[in-house]
Amino acid sequence: MFKSQYLNELMETVIKRNPGEPEFHQAVREVLESLEPVIEQSPEYVTSGVLERLVEPERIIKFRVPWMTDDGKVMVNRGFRIQFNSAIGPYKGGLRFHPSVYEGIIKFLGFEQIFKNSLTGLPIGGGKGGSDFDPKGKSDAEVMRFCQSYMTELYKYISADVDVPAGDIGVGAREIGYLYGQYKRITNLYEGVLTGKGLTYGGSLGRKQATGYGLCYFTDAMLKAQGNSFENKTVVISGSGNVAIYACEKATQLGAKVIALSDSNGYIVDRNGIDLAAVKEIKEVKRGRIKDYLEYHSEATYAEGCSGIWTVKCDIALPCATQNEINEESAKALVQNGVMAVAEGANMPSTPEAIAVFQGAGILFGPAKAANAGGVATSALEMTQNSERLSWTFEEVDAKLHGIMNNIYNNASAAAEKYGMAGNLVAGANIAGFLKVADAMLSQGVV
Repeated sequence: MFKSQYLNELMETVIKRNPGEPEFHQAVREVLESLEPVIEQSPEYVTSGVLERLVEPERIIKFRVPWMTDDGKVMVNRGFRIQFNSAIGPYKGGLRFHPSVYEGIIKFLGFEQIFKNSLTGLPIGGGKGGSDFDPKGKSDAEVMRFCQSYMTELYKYISADVDVPAGDIGVGAREIGYLYGQYKRITNLYEGVLTGKGLTYGGSLGRKQATGYGLCYFTDAMLKAQGNSFENKTVVISGSGNVAIYACEKATQLGAKVIALSDSNGYIVDRNGIDLAAVKEIKEVKRGRIKDYLEYHSEATYAEGCSGIWTVKCDIALPCATQNEINEESAKALVQNGVMAVAEGANMPSTPEAIAVFQGAGILFGPAKAANAGGVATSALEMTQNSERLSWTFEEVDAKLHGIMNNIYNNASAAAEKYGMAGNLVAGANIAGFLKVADAMLSQGVV
């Protein structure tokens, strides 16, 4: 419950209009909780209907995606694209291909994307898309046919100045390539309509590493503000996809020892430090499971069940797998084992109860919309390079990313302090992200 009757009524409306979408309800509630002191000081956000408009997507696109398996069987999946808010720029947000995808998941991700994109300081609005298609176990030809079918519908609603999708869970370089090829085939346009593209056709150096690197840059800024660093710290990272791999790489470069990674089946612990070359070969080349790591390092251990990774003692925890992976019990285990900082590489990986545990224990906590904004920030940099027909060096992109992540931390920290919640980066990120979007909406009238 909120102190404000207005916010209680707004939350009730969101739940009523979006039944059976708990992830979306959770995301909206967290933001509204943070904004309570803002609307007390600035009632124009209420009288202008900014919040009512902010929680309602500008456009929801839902379509069927028929495709054919290698043995000739016709399959049908559902495709989604939610164009949530374009007040500060074209819609920007990833595509997720995973069996768990439904409208509520895409809505939650798109809503979060509004604030994340705002925090980058770059002119990009919020959107998200995807399908309940599962690329795991599919041949390249099957993935290609699905991607072509998906883009045959999606292309009608996107362009370089309208909506620029990127990758997310289940959508990597292979999928982006197939999607881009079909877009170009249908439209005859060679433009920066997708990000995360291959380097041979408009991709940006540093994009692959961006979310993981950015997560560590944000965490490092958070630690340094308290007189600390990654140096000589032990780190546990959930997941073993793109974000986790490059968070592992950057944390190691910053002087830490990463000792655990996971996937949806289980987790490995290597007290000598994760052999990242082995993980990259398993995941990026062989598309294998994290259990295969034992074939490279028999001294490591493997346990079934991915949630157990949070019982591994560490100084820094970086959840990089999926939403709500850290519950109250897991958070308590981390705190009891002496964790000093938690920063979110996945989207909303900590439940509200888990966040309350971290904040109650005085643990440094970096929320997803701030800590994992490096991916979309570098996607926006890729858009800039495409528009200018330029290609920046890795060092140029990485330096810009580092600066953006430091600014996100500083802005979130300053916003939290201004509104009487010093140190609460959840509130600070929500407020800082909201203010830019809300002011743009006010300036543009009732649209």
